[in-house]
Amino acid sequence: MKILHTSDWHLGQSLFNHKRYEECAAFLSWLGDLIEGEDIQALLVAGDIFDNSAPSHRAQELYYRFLCRIAQSSCRHVVIIAGNHDSPSFLNAPREVLRFLNVHVIGSIGEDCSEEVLLLKDLQGEPELIVCAVPYLRDRDIRRAEGGESREEKERKLLEGIKEHYHKVCEQAQKIREAIGRPLPIVAMGHLFAAGGKTVEGDGVRDLYVGSLAQVGVEVFPGCIDYLALGHLHSPQLLGGNECYRYSGAPLAMGFGEAGRPKSVCKVQWSEEGPQVKTIPVPVFQVLQRIEGSWTSIQEGIENLIREEAKVWVEIIYNGEEVLTDLRERIEEAVQGTSIDVLRIKNNRILEGEMFGINEEEMLGELDVEEVFSRCLDANKVPEDQRPGLWQSYREVIASLQEEDLLAE
Repeated sequence: MKILHTSDWHLGQSLFNHKRYEECAAFLSWLGDLIEGEDIQALLVAGDIFDNSAPSHRAQELYYRFLCRIAQSSCRHVVIIAGNHDSPSFLNAPREVLRFLNVHVIGSIGEDCSEEVLLLKDLQGEPELIVCAVPYLRDRDIRRAEGGESREEKERKLLEGIKEHYHKVCEQAQKIREAIGRPLPIVAMGHLFAAGGKTVEGDGVRDLYVGSLAQVGVEVFPGCIDYLALGHLHSPQLLGGNECYRYSGAPLAMGFGEAGRPKSVCKVQWSEEGPQVKTIPVPVFQVLQRIEGSWTSIQEGIENLIREEAKVWVEIIYNGEEVLTDLRERIEEAVQGTSIDVLRIKNNRILEGEMFGINEEEMLGELDVEEVFSRCLDANKVPEDQRPGLWQSYREVIASLQEEDLLAE
């Protein structure tokens, strides 16, 4: 059996107010061609299908059109779990209808963990794969809050809850395998931040629980798992050096920090030796490029792109010695009439003087929530030794607000 593992599509995402529907459509078209060309039997999507809990009509159209196409292909099964960006109830709402297309959706955990264990069958109705489809586990799903808990106690209980849940689900999978009486492969899915996971500046990963989910280690996952398909981290990588425990990574570069970095999906095929994993590169559907340095360096970078006739989205970071108050005007003049689209201009020389606040060279959409908080700390001259605790609290507040948004949908 051949399966394909992907995650973190983030349909509907914007990059500095530029919608990315065309890129997403191109990726899904490529993915459909790949599934047909490689004769894939099962597609696993490990969370963050959408970029937010209330996806636009166009993002939904891309999603459902793709699922309809796959239902007519050689792919017999699609398994989708919710990520931290997804609304569990939104994903779950059409799951009974989607089941007729052999699309299995797990948006949230229920009272009975057996709902997360799927027995997939071949065309003759014979069992061929067991999937433990564990969605993104929120704090409230697996930990009972108690007054007066320390941060360490909260983290310990959270880790214990994650481990206990995976063991319960995998125990159910083992019972199914034993009842069938032959060694069916067990694949587990998850959407979390594992210990040692690598992120890239600007890749869009939200560290919802810094210090807790970031400490989830290999020991959380039972040894019966033959392949672990993870989502949440946007760079393709192994977990604990295990070739069969993987993050597929996001198929699109989520920000300029990822520009030029390889993207891929994972193809898994079983043989007598066990699962064989191959990464398949994802094409670049929209070129991103960062130009950084002095004004001379920026000019040269723009001129090179013009000569190449590149259709590219650009981020420009000015680090020169001279204070340029007309940087935006210079850049707009340089790219006028070209296919270069400048999405962000960051003038570090002016920022050094301003420290905080949005000056005339910046737009609000060019800042993210962490950059704003960082400037606030700088503006108030908060001592370095106090900052880790403040960052921890700030990120927990952001995580809480994001979860409240999902509950209030």
